[in-house]
Amino acid sequence: MPVRMETEEISAALQKLPDWALAADGTALRRAFRFTDFAAAFGFMTRVALMAERMNHHPDWSNCYNRVEITLSTHDAGGLTANDIRLARAIDSVFNDQA
Repeated sequence: MPVRMETEEISAALQKLPDWALAADGTALRRAFRFTDFAAAFGFMTRVALMAERMNHHPDWSNCYNRVEITLSTHDAGGLTANDIRLARAIDSVFNDQA
Protein backbone atom coordinates (compact mmCIF):
# COMPACT_ATOMS: atom_id res chain seq x y z
CA MET A 1 0.00 0.00 0.00
CA PRO A 2 1.35 3.48 -0.84
CA VAL A 3 2.40 5.65 2.08
CA ARG A 4 0.70 9.01 2.60
CA MET A 5 3.10 11.95 2.28
CA GLU A 6 3.86 14.30 5.16
CA THR A 7 3.11 18.03 4.90
CA GLU A 8 6.79 18.92 4.39
CA GLU A 9 7.13 16.40 1.56
CA ILE A 10 4.04 17.79 -0.14
CA SER A 11 5.33 21.36 0.13
CA ALA A 12 8.67 20.38 -1.39
CA ALA A 13 6.97 18.51 -4.23
CA LEU A 14 4.65 21.44 -4.99
CA GLN A 15 7.66 23.72 -5.49
CA LYS A 16 8.47 21.59 -8.55
CA LEU A 17 4.81 21.52 -9.67
CA PRO A 18 3.95 25.24 -9.80
CA ASP A 19 0.77 24.79 -11.85
CA TRP A 20 -0.78 22.35 -9.37
CA ALA A 21 -2.62 23.45 -6.22
CA LEU A 22 -3.18 21.62 -2.98
CA ALA A 23 -6.84 21.02 -2.16
CA ALA A 24 -8.15 22.88 0.87
CA ASP A 25 -8.18 19.69 2.95
CA GLY A 26 -4.59 18.85 1.93
CA THR A 27 -5.46 15.42 0.53
CA ALA A 28 -5.30 16.09 -3.23
CA LEU A 29 -3.61 18.03 -6.00
CA ARG A 30 -5.65 19.92 -8.59
CA ARG A 31 -4.92 21.49 -11.94
CA ALA A 32 -7.03 22.92 -14.75
CA PHE A 33 -5.96 22.71 -18.40
CA ARG A 34 -7.30 24.69 -21.34
CA PHE A 35 -7.02 23.71 -25.01
CA THR A 36 -7.91 25.19 -28.38
CA ASP A 37 -10.95 22.95 -28.80
CA PHE A 38 -12.65 19.74 -27.72
CA ALA A 39 -10.51 17.52 -29.97
CA ALA A 40 -7.29 18.81 -28.40
CA ALA A 41 -8.70 18.32 -24.89
CA PHE A 42 -9.88 14.81 -25.72
CA GLY A 43 -6.52 13.94 -27.30
CA PHE A 44 -4.76 15.05 -24.12
CA MET A 45 -7.12 12.97 -22.00
CA THR A 46 -6.48 9.94 -24.20
CA ARG A 47 -2.71 10.24 -23.82
CA VAL A 48 -3.02 10.73 -20.06
CA ALA A 49 -5.43 7.77 -19.77
CA LEU A 50 -3.00 5.41 -21.51
CA MET A 51 -0.10 6.62 -19.38
CA ALA A 52 -2.13 6.39 -16.15
CA GLU A 53 -3.14 2.84 -17.03
CA ARG A 54 0.54 1.88 -17.47
CA MET A 55 1.28 3.49 -14.08
CA ASN A 56 -1.78 1.81 -12.53
CA HIS A 57 -2.69 5.13 -10.95
CA HIS A 58 -5.74 6.93 -12.28
CA PRO A 59 -6.83 10.58 -12.02
CA ASP A 60 -10.22 11.93 -11.12
CA TRP A 61 -11.11 14.34 -13.89
CA SER A 62 -13.77 16.21 -15.76
CA ASN A 63 -14.00 17.66 -19.24
CA CYS A 64 -16.15 20.44 -20.62
CA TYR A 65 -15.43 21.33 -24.25
CA ASN A 66 -11.84 22.67 -24.19
CA ARG A 67 -11.23 22.38 -20.44
CA VAL A 68 -9.93 19.44 -18.43
CA GLU A 69 -9.79 19.52 -14.64
CA ILE A 70 -7.71 16.88 -12.88
CA THR A 71 -7.58 15.89 -9.22
CA LEU A 72 -4.95 13.48 -7.94
CA SER A 73 -5.14 11.59 -4.66
CA THR A 74 -4.39 8.06 -3.54
CA HIS A 75 -7.70 6.92 -2.12
CA ASP A 76 -6.23 3.82 -0.46
CA ALA A 77 -3.80 6.01 1.50
CA GLY A 78 -6.34 8.72 2.28
CA GLY A 79 -4.29 11.48 0.69
CA LEU A 80 -1.25 12.25 -1.40
CA THR A 81 1.49 9.74 -2.11
CA ALA A 82 4.57 9.62 -4.32
CA ASN A 83 2.33 8.05 -6.99
CA ASP A 84 0.34 11.30 -7.24
CA ILE A 85 3.50 13.37 -7.61
CA ARG A 86 4.84 11.05 -10.34
CA LEU A 87 1.52 11.20 -12.17
CA ALA A 88 1.35 15.01 -11.91
CA ARG A 89 4.83 15.29 -13.42
CA ALA A 90 3.90 12.88 -16.19
CA ILE A 91 0.68 14.79 -16.94
CA ASP A 92 2.65 18.04 -17.12
CA SER A 93 5.02 16.36 -19.57
CA VAL A 94 2.12 15.28 -21.81
CA PHE A 95 0.66 18.79 -21.70
CA ASN A 96 4.01 20.45 -22.44
CA ASP A 97 4.72 18.07 -25.36
CA GLN A 98 1.41 19.04 -26.91
CA ALA A 99 1.77 22.81 -26.45
